[in-house]
Amino acid sequence: AHCPQVQKALRALTVPLETLQVLKGHMMQDMRRGLSRQMHAQATMQMLPTFICSMPDGTEKGDLLVVELCQNYVRTLCVTLLGDGNQRPQVMYKIFDIPMNIMQGKGEALFSFIAKCLRQFLAGFSSPQRRFPLGFVFPFSCKQMRLDKAELISWSKGFKCTGVEGKDVVQLLQSAIDKEELYVDVVALMNDTVGTMMTSSKEDKACEVAIIVDAGTNSCFMAEAQLVEMVEETSGRMCVNTEWGCFGDDTTLSGIVTTYDQRVDKESSNPGKKRFEKLVGSLYLGEIVRHVLVALAAEKAIFTGSNAGILRNKDVLKTHQVLEIINHEDGMAKTRSTLETLGLQPSERDCCRVQQVCRVVVSRSAALCAAGLAAILTHMCQSRELEQLSVNVGVDGELYRDHTRFGEILQSVTGLLAPECTITLLPSVDGTGRGAAIVTAVALRLADQRREVDQLLSPLRLSHSDLQRVQALMRQEMDLGLGKETNARSSVRMLPTYVHATPDGTERGEFLALDLGGTNFRVLVVRVAEDSIRMASEIYVIPTSIIQGTGVALFNHIIECIIDFQLKQDLMEQILPLGFTFSFPCQQLGLDKAVLLNWTKGFSASGCVGQDVVQLLRDAAQRKQHFALNVVAVVNDTVGTMMSCGYDDPKCEIGLIVGTGTNACYMEEMRNVGTVEGNNGRMCINMEWGAFGDNGCLDHIFTKFDQMVDEKTINPGKQRFEKLISGMYLGEIVRYILLAMVEKRVLFRGKPCPKLQTKDIFQTKFLSTIEIDGLALRKVLAILRDLDLHASFEDSVLVREVCHTVSLRAAQLCAAGMAAVVEKMRENRGLDQLVVTVGVDGTLYKMHPHFSQNLQQTLQVLAPKCTVTFLQSEDGSGKGAALVAAVACRKARP
Repeated sequence: AHCPQVQKALRALTVPLETLQVLKGHMMQDMRRGLSRQMHAQATMQMLPTFICSMPDGTEKGDLLVVELCQNYVRTLCVTLLGDGNQRPQVMYKIFDIPMNIMQGKGEALFSFIAKCLRQFLAGFSSPQRRFPLGFVFPFSCKQMRLDKAELISWSKGFKCTGVEGKDVVQLLQSAIDKEELYVDVVALMNDTVGTMMTSSKEDKACEVAIIVDAGTNSCFMAEAQLVEMVEETSGRMCVNTEWGCFGDDTTLSGIVTTYDQRVDKESSNPGKKRFEKLVGSLYLGEIVRHVLVALAAEKAIFTGSNAGILRNKDVLKTHQVLEIINHEDGMAKTRSTLETLGLQPSERDCCRVQQVCRVVVSRSAALCAAGLAAILTHMCQSRELEQLSVNVGVDGELYRDHTRFGEILQSVTGLLAPECTITLLPSVDGTGRGAAIVTAVALRLADQRREVDQLLSPLRLSHSDLQRVQALMRQEMDLGLGKETNARSSVRMLPTYVHATPDGTERGEFLALDLGGTNFRVLVVRVAEDSIRMASEIYVIPTSIIQGTGVALFNHIIECIIDFQLKQDLMEQILPLGFTFSFPCQQLGLDKAVLLNWTKGFSASGCVGQDVVQLLRDAAQRKQHFALNVVAVVNDTVGTMMSCGYDDPKCEIGLIVGTGTNACYMEEMRNVGTVEGNNGRMCINMEWGAFGDNGCLDHIFTKFDQMVDEKTINPGKQRFEKLISGMYLGEIVRYILLAMVEKRVLFRGKPCPKLQTKDIFQTKFLSTIEIDGLALRKVLAILRDLDLHASFEDSVLVREVCHTVSLRAAQLCAAGMAAVVEKMRENRGLDQLVVTVGVDGTLYKMHPHFSQNLQQTLQVLAPKCTVTFLQSEDGSGKGAALVAAVACRKARP
């Protein structure tokens, strides 16, 4: 027969699915609060960073000590990992009971006791003089600053040692160990939940979430590091210890907490605290059942024939008895014997009702855990921007181990609450002890790896004095390059451009422009009016056969494209002044006369080097009988960039290109230009700084990676500065560093990467993408997987570090060169402070997320007396050439 009082009690303890959904939402909100720097104080879940950023990869090996502080004993372990994927670690351990007076005494006594246990344990097997790394399992709420530094926030589980809260427990343990004169280093501290996650990880599939449902309850998971705002770490992932036992210490759980829970809370050692834990943890389930039975007996719904007063005593009914009642095949007999031991005389119906109460209390615990797990899974799925998440969850604790249905309820309810996530529950085998050993081993592996990485990358990390030296060398080479006698000795050519002025705004008219700097070239018509510049242009492709064929064919092709453009634009009738941007090193002998010194960028057309390129163009026009061609000026793309920005900003007197190649130009005083007659005014100097260092002056900056890149180029030993800075080479430098890391087994677990052996496979645009702030790691992984690199997320963090190191060095070297230029201009003009603008173009400068910022910050430090503004050129080379022609026409006007 149904008893209304019993039904009411069971209903109160059953949480419907909708309520669990709402709870999951509250928990996700609280997790976000706990992770955020601003909101952290308002969160009930602490979301503590653990500084564990790496999963085991199975290569960990060695003997590791573990000390585990448990409910009422200390367990010491020695775990030997064999580097076999952590399949069969050898474990020796010993258990030492903690006397009550130590659990409640002075902190110093507790740590001294632990160290003495360790000494006794080691006496059994270790040879003296051998240092052991140790992992410390400390299952209390701590504020962790590093893997080996953590301050205790508060004791729980019956511990109350004085003088420990707010102190670094690693330091306390290490001091106690040192007093015992043991050769042991505490390497890592973690709680039991993290240990569970680490041991449940298998080689093929990492375990990224763990739950413990024991006397207390807690969970941890691998969060995206950029969301863990309490820590500076921004790349990769970090394990976060949720401390979810405290969830609902505000009023969030009020709809779920029953009068029975309130009574349990009131009688506990910490009323109002750890509300979620008190609904879930095994320390409390026996007590909840007891209070339900007390209430039902008082309402005469059970035990009518006997005095139920015994049930008023705290802790007479233990959780393990509750579990026996619901687990046993012959549950009725078990229920009867348990109740009779308490001195009750239960009827058949009483036993039945007690069983129902036990079952509903334990099921509720599992369902609440499922809501918490679903919150974690959905959070992970959203923060990784995935449609579907498949993840392994390590589980430990007596409730999970001793109650067969607990795992089933956890799995099925989680599935209903987070349908986008597929989970596999992995029961942890001795999670905590072995897990601590693995965490310690991973920490040691990462420390070794960090040393290797730093050793590989340190030659690329330039100090302030390195950069000052580069700046001084650039200045020295500039001075040599400007001198008539010394020009031949300089690696920086300092070529005169015969451009004497930047636009002043009075230029008017229509001009043609050609822009030849790579495999695509452009023809433009530029109309300069009083308040605007209008342009029309067309891009033409130059086939490789022509780039590498004869000069006659190349210039014929260019003229054919010009004719095509003029026909389309209806310009055949006019003879317009033409500016020719020719982005290859030339010796200018006049504004419209430039001798090609050497081809770069893959060009090798014959019969051009040593010739005047304007004459080659005019000759081709003759051959094609195209007489409407008036070449007024030939300019380098750097000069074009300066001119085009100079139209918008009169202070623009420097041009800079950082793209496939790199170069700079600036306005120099004529009196300093020894290679040209005349002392008045200024002239733009095309530095051709890409070749800086070709005479060996930069050898101290060159690393073995730079040498490998240089050897494989079409011009070994040439354009050395360019090969450190420009887009054509950065990807290759990264590729060689990655190969070295694979060889040192720091990356991709040392597995060979055949695809990485291919030249130019790692493009510079990958650097730009990989270094975007906050770029989800899965996007980095996707780039690497496209290259057939089977990267873990730790690998992608390392790849990002390599990219950052290489691109930062490029920006800093560029800044050192620029510092030499602006300082020279300031001194030339005798100014205390120079205010100048640099017109910039080039894909690396424009597309890389940090290059421009790194360049500007470094320049500020190296040239503090110069205020430099960078102006991005819109379409510099084409418009710039037309403007050089326009300025020349303006100057020629009577």
